[in-house]
Amino acid sequence: MAKIEVNQVAEILKKHKLDPSILREIVEEMNEITAPAADEDIKPPAPKKQFVIVLSDMDGKLPKKDLTGWVVQIAENASPYTTTDRIFKGAYDFNASKKGRLLPVKSVGEALESASAKYFKESELWVKTKLPVAVVVTDNVLPKDEFKVEKVDRRRKLEEE
Repeated sequence: MAKIEVNQVAEILKKHKLDPSILREIVEEMNEITAPAADEDIKPPAPKKQFVIVLSDMDGKLPKKDLTGWVVQIAENASPYTTTDRIFKGAYDFNASKKGRLLPVKSVGEALESASAKYFKESELWVKTKLPVAVVVTDNVLPKDEFKVEKVDRRRKLEEE
């Protein structure tokens, strides 16, 4: 169906020499009908998010083990410490659904892999990796003895030639 502006309709009606009072009533009624439709088009801005990595540490020993984990995203202003609670809530919602009653999830990994995004969206959690990924542990220190790097200024070398 073609959309036409209220002003254009008013101009057409004026050309056909309608009574001004009837024209005003028609235009006011059209404005009332079209006003709610304009509000529906406005979408709220997308929430800012932050990344959180959920690690799978079965033995409780973080270093010296092969670790796997999942990458999830939460709202920027939310605490990362609430991430597991958000996963639990999404898993409970999935288990309460028809599909979840048939095949309930029993672990965090199953929940992140099996449950669709709609169960986590309510708790403002977005799963970025459904399958677990490898996690590398580091002490966050750059070694200085093993890699001796000489500072070379390539601009001077070009000028000398």
